[in-house]
Amino acid sequence: MAGLQKILVVLCLVTQAISQDMPYEDLLAQLQACPKECNCPQNFPRAVYCDNKGLKSIPTIPPYTWYLYLQNNLIETMPLDALQNATQLRWINLNRNKITSDKVGEGVLGGMKHLAHLYMDDNLLSTVPSPLPVSLEHLRLSRNRISKIPAGVFVGLDKLHLLDLQGNKLMDDAVTEVSLKGLTSLVQINLAKNQLSSMPLGLPPTTIQLFLDGNNIEKIPADYFKSLPKITFLRLNHNKLGSAGVPKDIFNISSMLDLQLSHNQLTEVPVIPSGLEHLYLDHNKIASVNGSSVCPVSVDSLDDSTNDSVPRLRYLRLDGNEISPPIPRDVVMCFRLLRSIVI
Repeated sequence: MAGLQKILVVLCLVTQAISQDMPYEDLLAQLQACPKECNCPQNFPRAVYCDNKGLKSIPTIPPYTWYLYLQNNLIETMPLDALQNATQLRWINLNRNKITSDKVGEGVLGGMKHLAHLYMDDNLLSTVPSPLPVSLEHLRLSRNRISKIPAGVFVGLDKLHLLDLQGNKLMDDAVTEVSLKGLTSLVQINLAKNQLSSMPLGLPPTTIQLFLDGNNIEKIPADYFKSLPKITFLRLNHNKLGSAGVPKDIFNISSMLDLQLSHNQLTEVPVIPSGLEHLYLDHNKIASVNGSSVCPVSVDSLDDSTNDSVPRLRYLRLDGNEISPPIPRDVVMCFRLLRSIVI
């Protein structure tokens, strides 16, 4: 009976190894090298779970690991040899540790030729780690103490799509064309809850989602979005934007779908793009809405149909302003696809 059980275990392991394209010998080596502080599930052998273990250092990681979970520990350092055996890593989660920039060994990350996802949220970093692996696709560094982005740190990172730097200490002089150079494929950048007083410079034309909530931005240059032809989602909630600092047609961009300007100091509604679907203007100082001035097309030119010329706005939030209902008729006539208006 015992012999039969051993055979069944071996068959099970072989089946799992084949299903993950992992040779049986590698599977055994992987499981045998599992750190005693961690969990290496047999049905997911390329993953190593070392989270929530009270670790103060990174244990020796098995050589065939793709996914490494080290979040919620007390890790302070990443020495050069910390991950030297784990050359196949695709994903590292180091969120909520105590890692400082001076304790990240130079080259410990750059040598990982397969790493696509690096998560280091909620640590004690003061600068973006360098060098970074050129294979990186997602980089999350939110809620650290980052005040500096080294020049050229992103050069060569042609696969990086997402960069999250929210909740740091970045000022205008840290976010420049020089510091962001190399982000040729960036789709989403999150710079919310920093210390920016102006719109960031140097964003690549591939940018689709830009999050700038919770800064101190007072104005937007008239030609700012000419270099961002694909911008689709823009969040500027909780800034210091007044209507004098927002050119009236600044958001009249064909690609824009979602625009959030809540909790600012606007006194007027900017011109609303024809393709915009969601607009958040709550908690500003707007006293009235004039349909003829905010409608992207002439109200008189609209017929009763819902053809392509009809503005696409579906959700409009205006509560927390100085507006008294009802909404003017010309606003409703312009944005006839509206399904929800909060006032």
